[in-house]
Amino acid sequence: MPIHDWTRVSAGTWHAFHLSWIAEIQEALNDGRMPPDYYAQAEQIAGPLGPDVLTLQEPDPPANGVPRYRPIGGDDGGVAVATAPPRARLTAAAEMNDYVLKRRTLVVRHNSGDRIVALLELVSPGNKAARHALNSFVDKAAEALFRGYHLLVVDLFPPGKRDPHGIHAAIWGEFSDDPDPLPPGEPLTLAAYSAGPVKRAYVEPTAVGRAMIPMPLFLTPEWYVEVPLEETYTAAYRGVPRKWRAVLDAPPAAPEPPATE
Repeated sequence: MPIHDWTRVSAGTWHAFHLSWIAEIQEALNDGRMPPDYYAQAEQIAGPLGPDVLTLQEPDPPANGVPRYRPIGGDDGGVAVATAPPRARLTAAAEMNDYVLKRRTLVVRHNSGDRIVALLELVSPGNKAARHALNSFVDKAAEALFRGYHLLVVDLFPPGKRDPHGIHAAIWGEFSDDPDPLPPGEPLTLAAYSAGPVKRAYVEPTAVGRAMIPMPLFLTPEWYVEVPLEETYTAAYRGVPRKWRAVLDAPPAAPEPPATE
């Protein structure tokens, strides 16, 4: 199913679809796409970066009271970057300086030992509604990567005055002085980030009317699972009310003819 122009409908209509899409993604990831000791869970955390979906890893039985986590192997269901690089057309890498890597952070974790591995975020109009909202979103995305949480961002809204080069350029500007701008005619963004010591970005620019490719959700810097964005988008779209489907499915308006004297 091609991407729709979600600027045609209210933020509330997008929000309702957004909830359904997240549920479909969670179900798809937990239905055999994850290695056996990983799972995805929709969860709301305070702040502009929800996240929409957490990828969590269950620990092995503790050794001396310390949870242990198994490395991913080829039989676990993950995909190795070395043998099957993500399909996204644009890539970038950036190393953090020593000062950034040594930043002190306070992290509160559940005593079950399950740990956050990756985050998935569907960008909403509210994330771009004001300069403060966009800055907060970008800051939280960068902080997640600094902490070692891998990240997948899906932005089906075109750039505005606050993110003129797209959401990826806004995020990657925290790591590089020269982020790639979006290509002409492709204003929407699918961006996956690997949060190893070298941060890596895999970006697929896209547009209204295009189908979405599967995007990687990293579990380690070397391994990822593919998120079936197209399949889950189509499943979630079936629940959109007919009133709004009629608006979203309508052909684009013809351009105004030039004025004549």
